[in-house]
Amino acid sequence: MSLNLEEKKAVVAEVSEQVSKAQAIVLAEYCGLQVGEMTALRKKARQSGVYLRVVKNTLVRRAVDGTPFSGLSSQMVGPLVFGISTDPVAAAKVMSEFAKANEKFAIKGGAMPNHVMDAAGVKALASMPSREELLAKLLGTMQAPIAQFVRTLNEVPTKFVRGLAAVRDQKQVA
Repeated sequence: MSLNLEEKKAVVAEVSEQVSKAQAIVLAEYCGLQVGEMTALRKKARQSGVYLRVVKNTLVRRAVDGTPFSGLSSQMVGPLVFGISTDPVAAAKVMSEFAKANEKFAIKGGAMPNHVMDAAGVKALASMPSREELLAKLLGTMQAPIAQFVRTLNEVPTKFVRGLAAVRDQKQVA
C-alpha cells in the first residue's frame, strides 16, 4: 500500500530526526527472510538502542540529503532495512550478528558522519568494542596504579605484623 504525500512527509521527518542524532547508519538487504526472523532482529535492535526501519529508498535519500550521511545515497539500491544508532558500533554489531546467523540477510554498506563504508568496513566496525566496553577498560587501566599503590602501602604494616608474630612464636617455642 502506497503512502500519500502527508504520510511520506511524516516518514521523512521521522527518519531525518533519527539521522540528525545518528553516529552510524547501516544498510542491509533482507530478501527472503521470514517474519519471525525479522521480528527477532527488531527485538534485538530495540534492546541495543538501534532504530531499525524498512523505508523506501527515495524517502531515506531525502532524509539524509544535506547531512554528513549524504554519501550513503549511492548505496541505496534494492529492498533495504536501515539501522540507525547513536552509538557508532551498536547498529553494525546488531546487524552483523544477525547476518552471521541468517544467510539471506546481507549487509550492503553503511556510513559514519562524512565517511561511507562498504560491507567489509561495517564488519570491521562491528568487531570493535562498544563504548561501554571501552570505558570499562579505560577505568580499569586508570584504577590499576592506584590499586597497586594501596596494596604496596598495606604490605608494610602487614610484613611488620608477620615479623612480630614470628618472633612471638619463636619465644613461645623456646
